[in-house]
Amino acid sequence: MTQDEIKLPLILDIKGNSLDDGPGIRSVVFYKGCPLSCVWCHNPESKKAAVEISFEAKTCINCGACREVCPKNALACDNPFYVDRRICDLCFLCVDACPSGALDKIGTLMSINDIVKKILPDKPFFDTSGGGVTLSGGEPTLFMDFTSGLLMSLKQNSIHTLLETCGFFDIQKFIDKLYPYLDAIYFDIKIIDDEAHKKYCGVSNEKILNNFRQLFRKTADDGKMLLPRIPLIPNITDTESNIQEIALFLKSMNINEAALLAYNPLWHEKSDKVGVNDPYKNCKMMTSFSDRDVLERCNRIFDASGINTIL
Repeated sequence: MTQDEIKLPLILDIKGNSLDDGPGIRSVVFYKGCPLSCVWCHNPESKKAAVEISFEAKTCINCGACREVCPKNALACDNPFYVDRRICDLCFLCVDACPSGALDKIGTLMSINDIVKKILPDKPFFDTSGGGVTLSGGEPTLFMDFTSGLLMSLKQNSIHTLLETCGFFDIQKFIDKLYPYLDAIYFDIKIIDDEAHKKYCGVSNEKILNNFRQLFRKTADDGKMLLPRIPLIPNITDTESNIQEIALFLKSMNINEAALLAYNPLWHEKSDKVGVNDPYKNCKMMTSFSDRDVLERCNRIFDASGINTIL
């Protein structure tokens, strides 16, 4: 599906009172849909732009109500993910029938007004703390026109705006439609080697790195914040060679600050919920939180290049 074919996003969630997605107290709008397919995606439910069904086994009481109403017989205890998504037609009758909430619909169509209305009650917290609204995902730049309208509406309400992005977008559309209404951009740089990026993220990184270079030049002129972020994925992005190459890439532009994102293994549970096969499910290294030694090693590499790191 191309960007032109995707007109309106589905919203996964609007999380209030966040302290981890930018300065101050923030509300975070999570979009559904991403042009990358990172094998470690922390929000696997955000990869597809389309609506999905999820099943949480530990919440299920095995009452059978969902199986009774399913017209496709797509639900069974011996299905690996309970829901056979090859035949499920997403009628969501099972979700309505489920008394425990084990089955759920993932993705909600919301208008710009709906989103802003939900966010505005938190504006006093933004104003007091220096916070605002962060657009995340998924990937908000998949929906340029919608995101532009949302950002405009937020700025009309004097709300600080921040975008978290994977960097894979049309740079001219970004500059024309989003950039004027953004106060800050958090830009993920995962892997420098292009072949490794294709292997682990599904696409070439050429556009991503070029977009970062162009945005760096523009934000340097305009005084807006552009923060590169490096997710530390065991033996994929946190290798000494990859961290050194990222540090060299940033140093070539005289960038003096970057964020290191500690690894969080909780995405494995989310993959099960949306029926995604997880090749790392039984890999000890990929099911443990970031080791402090790894964080310190990566920090030393950046420090040696004169780049301050935010952990």
